[in-house]
Amino acid sequence: MLSYAPWQFGSILPWLDLFGIAVFATTGALAATRRGQTFVTAAFFALVTGVGGGSIRDLLIGAPVFWVHDPLVAAVCLAVAALVWMTPQIWWQDAALDWLDAVGLAAYAVFGAAKALAFGEPPVPAAMMGVITACVGGIIRDVLAGEPSILMRPELYVTAAALAAGLHVILVSAGLPAFAAAIIATVAGFGLRAAAIRWKLALPSYRGRR
Repeated sequence: MLSYAPWQFGSILPWLDLFGIAVFATTGALAATRRGQTFVTAAFFALVTGVGGGSIRDLLIGAPVFWVHDPLVAAVCLAVAALVWMTPQIWWQDAALDWLDAVGLAAYAVFGAAKALAFGEPPVPAAMMGVITACVGGIIRDVLAGEPSILMRPELYVTAAALAAGLHVILVSAGLPAFAAAIIATVAGFGLRAAAIRWKLALPSYRGRR
């Protein structure tokens, strides 16, 4: 097992983790309010979107499910749902949310991979835990809302999470201090997602046999 834990990065990454949860919770609440649903539904969407990926990660690596033992996480999700519910939709522009989501995606992917490493997972599974942490909440949101899943879109989204998580694992395995590896990997994941937003980058789709 590695000799560090996710909270040993210092004060920055845990706050980025909460930021990522808040951003994902916002997208969940918006998925409900844009369909004219009740506040209860918006709060439920915010919670499952914000904590879904991290919950699956913790169950897979045998860790205590993080938000059950942290009073801040559920409170942040519910507060975000209330904010979305009480404000006009014009405040929540898709473009602005895309950029915020890009930061949250990268930070959450790195945090998930770091936690998996701290619990003794091998490098490849640890990187996959980072992707699960960053993406599964959005998948659950899309399924509940009846929208095409992010897995079914060609845009560079899951790929950006994979870059952030994988790069963090590689850098830590190469001996770079965990905090430095986290910053570099987060910037790289955000950079790829930002490029995809700016220039509409996408992976090639399957064209079938010719």
